[in-house]
Amino acid sequence: MPQLAPEDDAFLDQLEKAHFLFFWEQADPKTGLVRDHWQGKASEKELVASIAATGFGLTALCIGHKRGFASPSEIRTRALNTLLFLWKTMPNHRGFFYHWANLNTGERMWDAEVSSIDTAILLCGMLTCREYFNYGPIDRLANAIFSRVDWSWAAEDTSLVSHGWRPEGGFLPYRWDYYSELVMMNLLGMGSSSHPLPEETWEAWKRTNFEYDGIQYIGSFAPLFVHQYPQAWFDLRGKRDQYANYFNNSRKATEAHRLFCLDLAKRFPDYTENFWGITASNSQHGYAVWGGPPAIGPIDGTVAPSAAGGSLVFLPHETLRVLKYIRTHFGDRGWCRYGLVNALNPLKNWFDTGVIGIDTGITLLMAENLRTGLVWDAFMKSPEARRGLDRAGFKPA
Repeated sequence: MPQLAPEDDAFLDQLEKAHFLFFWEQADPKTGLVRDHWQGKASEKELVASIAATGFGLTALCIGHKRGFASPSEIRTRALNTLLFLWKTMPNHRGFFYHWANLNTGERMWDAEVSSIDTAILLCGMLTCREYFNYGPIDRLANAIFSRVDWSWAAEDTSLVSHGWRPEGGFLPYRWDYYSELVMMNLLGMGSSSHPLPEETWEAWKRTNFEYDGIQYIGSFAPLFVHQYPQAWFDLRGKRDQYANYFNNSRKATEAHRLFCLDLAKRFPDYTENFWGITASNSQHGYAVWGGPPAIGPIDGTVAPSAAGGSLVFLPHETLRVLKYIRTHFGDRGWCRYGLVNALNPLKNWFDTGVIGIDTGITLLMAENLRTGLVWDAFMKSPEARRGLDRAGFKPA
């Protein structure tokens, strides 16, 4: 990774401290569950927690502990309380957790599905905690929670993992079949020693080739988070399977996305080298899943800071430029108590007032990975991660 200028490192320290504060203040200290989103005082009574945001939150505890953002003893206690709740109280099915849950009780909300990918994000955070803290009670709980997950059940009739399951109707009619954030889930499942996914799971999903402005890469779905989430934890630098070096692939995909946004400047003149990035985010008209190339969603000039923030390790200079511009140029309209707002559209004079946990989380984790590699170093110590990569056939690039 490149050597950061002192002013860039200072900016990222400010960013990380603010983003960590979301996970510290917007989690229930007894359950450890993290609020899905925060929109300011108006949403203080919202009780919807996200199991994925909780996975980012567990990782945030490691970062906060290392950087002294809160009391070290209180941070470790929070991690322990979270794992105790996940093991003893949090409803689960075959070890998988419901996507949405009550912040204070863990009870299922919104008729949520038992989610394979959101459980995977939670497990990544949990394994990071286990390796970082190296503390007996945390170790034992993390081992028990991970071993309980029955990956073979989630793919019992096919080599493709199901998106999820509901008690009212069984498995959802969708399978993880194209390159996406499934990379992290399949590697975790293949790394299990209790209920592993078969090795053929790694061969079963499709790797579709895309090209934009002469840049060729594997993709499937336009929003950048599909490249970001797996590599927030799995350090794939200098590694490849028989198909690709996925770190370099994500670097290419991010550059293609940057050029795609710059090409949109004819329609949206706010898109510049200083201001670009579209990924699933809030918008003036509610939550939107959008991005490109290829273009999907009603792109309207909105920028989601997590598009650049979650890609810090792929294009450090280009993404830092965006994040610093938002902070300095838009001031309090682009920055809130918990750091970068979720989205903004200067052309329409619309600025989000809050954050979404998973987007705040991906920016925090990638900022720390860019600075020190802390998350990568901790997570990659786990035998589950190493076993998954070995079974998938990863070799030095």
